Amino acid sequence: MEFIEGFKIALQSLWANKLRSILTLLGVVIGVASVIMVVTLVNGAKQYVTTKLNSYGADIVTISKTPQTFLTIEEYLAFQKRKDIKMDDLQAIKEDCKSCVSVGALRNSAAGKIVYGTKSSTDTDVRGWTWTMPPMSNLNIVQGRSFTEAEDEHSSHVAIVGYDIVDNLLGQGDPLGKEIRVDGEPYTIIGVGERQGKTLGASQDNWVAVPLNAFIESYGSNVSLVIYVDAGGGGEAVERVSDELRTIMRGRRHLAAGVPDSFSIDTSATFQNILGQILNSFGAVVVAIAAISLVVGGIVIMNIMLVSVTERTREIGIRKALGARRNDIMLQFLVESATMSLFGGMLGVIGGIGVAKGITLLISFPSEVQLWSVLMGLFVATSVGIFFGVYPARKAAQLDPIQALRSEL
Repeated sequence: MEFIEGFKIALQSLWANKLRSILTLLGVVIGVASVIMVVTLVNGAKQYVTTKLNSYGADIVTISKTPQTFLTIEEYLAFQKRKDIKMDDLQAIKEDCKSCVSVGALRNSAAGKIVYGTKSSTDTDVRGWTWTMPPMSNLNIVQGRSFTEAEDEHSSHVAIVGYDIVDNLLGQGDPLGKEIRVDGEPYTIIGVGERQGKTLGASQDNWVAVPLNAFIESYGSNVSLVIYVDAGGGGEAVERVSDELRTIMRGRRHLAAGVPDSFSIDTSATFQNILGQILNSFGAVVVAIAAISLVVGGIVIMNIMLVSVTERTREIGIRKALGARRNDIMLQFLVESATMSLFGGMLGVIGGIGVAKGITLLISFPSEVQLWSVLMGLFVATSVGIFFGVYPARKAAQLDPIQALRSEL
């Protein structure tokens, strides 16, 4: 009953002083909202990247001139000095890698111009793929078919397109068999990939894939390839294939023992680990800032509770005169401060989720609400209220009843 009474008194106090309550809880609301927003966005990003990496499979190994991720401009400039990955490297891996289940390669041109009739697109991602790449990237062809080995070897002018090309250029009707011009070269559409949606506001469906040899004929061979290898399994199989690929590439480049690799070998685990480190660092910084907001909010709650003790000195004296013990008075004020901060935590949770989902709607940044983060936010907010409410509660409990009754209203 004492707990319920304290809870009711706390709600009455919040309602009676609405503006003061809002200002009091603002620090807690901002702190909890920040934590919930960051956790929601970080979890969404991790889930999205994990899903995308899994679409390539845990058994895919890549060889490239530069690593897929780097953190400084100095690293980028150093990587650019490496030798390009060429078609003869691809051929050597096909012939010499005994553990490789499948080998493919790709090249990209990020600003291709696609023309169909009177319509055109000037920012389309043009991809040069070997015939083995669609299966290794788990690309589902929803209409038509993929490349054949013969089409790849003979530089056939056939193309697979994303749905942005179908929706924005081709219009109604069957897209298969239609001819588009890719940077001036004619290609016949033989397949359409499944819809991928948007990421960070950028469409993942604005692309055209053509056979790699045809791509090289059009754009030249002076750009490095990225070689993809299917290891046939995760774990030990990936490690075994990675070691074999490293041996082949170091042998081709005549690298002596102890000399660093002049190429990069990456797996899905590499991407996940690096991304995890970046997201965790980002999350830690924002959580630290949110912690400052919570401390400030707790101090404000303590000050307001001290004011409340002063305002209700006579009430405390009457309660003590009627038999209330020190513990009863202390419990009442602790429940009030905890209720205030819990209410602020609830507003923070709602606000944090709302901001995260708003970001998702605006720029398509993935977000995922997890129950543990909501419970954590409410627990932290309540703990802040209890911690900073102890001193005002002790001060109220230690008031002398006679002196309290003499207090003026």
